[in-house]
Amino acid sequence: MTTVETAVGTAKTMVLNMGPQHPSTHGVLRILLELDGETVVKAIPDLGYLHTGIEKSCEDKTYSQAITLTDRMDYLNPLGNNLVYCLAVEKLLGLEVPKRAQYIRVMMVELQRISSHLVWLGTHAIDLGAMSVFLYCFREREEILKIFELFTGQRMMTSYIRIGGVALDPPAGWRQAVERFLKMMPSRVDEYETLL
Repeated sequence: MTTVETAVGTAKTMVLNMGPQHPSTHGVLRILLELDGETVVKAIPDLGYLHTGIEKSCEDKTYSQAITLTDRMDYLNPLGNNLVYCLAVEKLLGLEVPKRAQYIRVMMVELQRISSHLVWLGTHAIDLGAMSVFLYCFREREEILKIFELFTGQRMMTSYIRIGGVALDPPAGWRQAVERFLKMMPSRVDEYETLL
């Protein structure tokens, strides 16, 4: 117990370690709480459990080599990390990315974002006892991963976004694959809402 000054005098507070915890991954967040009864007086987050040392690993890499490390910062959204890293390097180098590459980047990152949100929704649905929603979300995520495989030859950790553009031009059949997914997805969201 600690004594602290308050607006109405002194109060005894308790310092409590909460965590490390995270809803889906164990061991990545700890919060040092100072409590006055049930009132939180102070909360100090400790994110160090999540630190991977990527900054240090990038020190002996070229700008292009470091892209593969950005994939590993968040395995659910590697393309988003590729993009922000490449945008920063392009700004430093004064590079102008062609419009076509910008459009391809946005399309791929948005598909990745949907994929990431499907994992979020599915895992949180499990917490609600809705196992079916988890399975259905992963069914749709699989369709996005197939599109990534069509574009890059890989389903995850693609390092597709590169400094100055993208690694490869979209392959034959890409438009049909993306349109098929986009036409199917709204009805699937309705399905999730019904089940939840």
